[in-house]
Amino acid sequence: MDDEIPTYLSSFLANVEGRPVPWDGAVRDGSLTEEHLAKIRACDRLKNTKQSDQTAARKRLVEADLDGYRLLFVGGPGKKSVLEMAASRQNDKVLKYILVLLNRLLEDVPALAKTLFKSADPYQHLLPLLAHSTHREDQMPLLAALPLAKLMASTKDETPSTVEKAVPTLLSYLSSLVKDSDAQLQDLGVQEFSTLLYGKVARQQFWDQRSETVAPLIDILRAAAGIPNGDSASSLWSGNASNLRTGTEGVLSGGVGLQLLYHVLLVMWQLSFDAETIGDDLNDEYDIVSLYTWLLRVSPKEKTTRLLVSTMYNLLSTNQNTLLPTAVLARLPLILQNLTARQITDPDLQEELTNLRELLEEYTKTKTTFDEYVAEVNSGHLRWSPPHRNTVFWAENAHKIFDFENGEVLRKLADIMKKPWENDKAVLAIACNDVGCLVREVPERRYQLEKLGLKTRVMELMGDKDENVRWESLRALGGWLRYSFDTK
Repeated sequence: MDDEIPTYLSSFLANVEGRPVPWDGAVRDGSLTEEHLAKIRACDRLKNTKQSDQTAARKRLVEADLDGYRLLFVGGPGKKSVLEMAASRQNDKVLKYILVLLNRLLEDVPALAKTLFKSADPYQHLLPLLAHSTHREDQMPLLAALPLAKLMASTKDETPSTVEKAVPTLLSYLSSLVKDSDAQLQDLGVQEFSTLLYGKVARQQFWDQRSETVAPLIDILRAAAGIPNGDSASSLWSGNASNLRTGTEGVLSGGVGLQLLYHVLLVMWQLSFDAETIGDDLNDEYDIVSLYTWLLRVSPKEKTTRLLVSTMYNLLSTNQNTLLPTAVLARLPLILQNLTARQITDPDLQEELTNLRELLEEYTKTKTTFDEYVAEVNSGHLRWSPPHRNTVFWAENAHKIFDFENGEVLRKLADIMKKPWENDKAVLAIACNDVGCLVREVPERRYQLEKLGLKTRVMELMGDKDENVRWESLRALGGWLRYSFDTK
């Protein structure tokens, strides 16, 4: 964690810990037992020592009675835990204090986490506290989330009780923090995400819940890149996203703090360990290659650049057939060339940058203009790249486009044209241009375009509000009219 968040967390936890709790009254009303109280007070007596001695003393105390503290926090046969008893009496003061104590002990005494798993379900009385109330000001869910994340991560547990129930519930709660308007809560939520990505099974669950987990992280990255809401793809492909740097120290475009950006990139890097299975979907759903290429252009620090480069290498090296073409279209090779020219002090970044450049150079050595065009269409987003206006390209490749993979390029082109592209009308203008070029070069096969609905769509676009779309659709339709009396 960075300096700011521990200060925020420590003051928050100290504030809860410092509130007086009427312990004797709590015993009388059934919120805990005398046995519970004895163990709590044993820890409390160590508070008067200095911090380093306090941590070591707590470790010795708990390790000498691991089963006793297990019963305190999660209970056992015939013995209720303090969490269960305090919750049943709705004694929030006791609950909050115990959650802070559990969080500290899990941090100071690694052996405690494994001991808690000796109980059938260590989460039984912790998970309900994540839904303690719907009020934003309620501290209970956050206080429960902290020890829950530590418990899972420190044991790296992948049993069904953890992966199928505890992790999904905790991820849903942490997602609410990441979406919060409070920057400190956002950053805390992101860092707890990172804590939970301790293994392949946990990462898969994180990905399965991507509408709650990945999507808000992408929103933060888009905000940092200066991309308006709902305009991500067009801004990235047209190069109209803004610069990350602003006049406020440590704060980037969209009000995103540098530390928050770093922690989001860290989570995405962890997720990229599974790039072979999720890489294509990650790009299809979130335009990750284009987004990361843009962020590389304006990354303010070497530590953020390194995470960007490393994540891109993980994605591209494991999905070469699908993502390398997209990276070339996004002009990643040029961005890497510019990065290499900088004075980089981090040797690991230098090495990773070299690896990524070599991967792209090897790919581009063997690719033709036709390959680039097919890759662009397959990406689902067109821009005015050189082939579209090149008459020689169309003369040499129009027949190949009709024949390639039994008309797959034409079907992709039809899919692109079906969309309204309200935020990037240039895509429709380019698609009309391409259809017109195909009709001009291979008029005898224009019926194939008609079967895909391309002629009808071109005619519809003659009434589009965008002047360039109307012009390109008119030019494309002219090709059909020219051959209107020809036989198919």
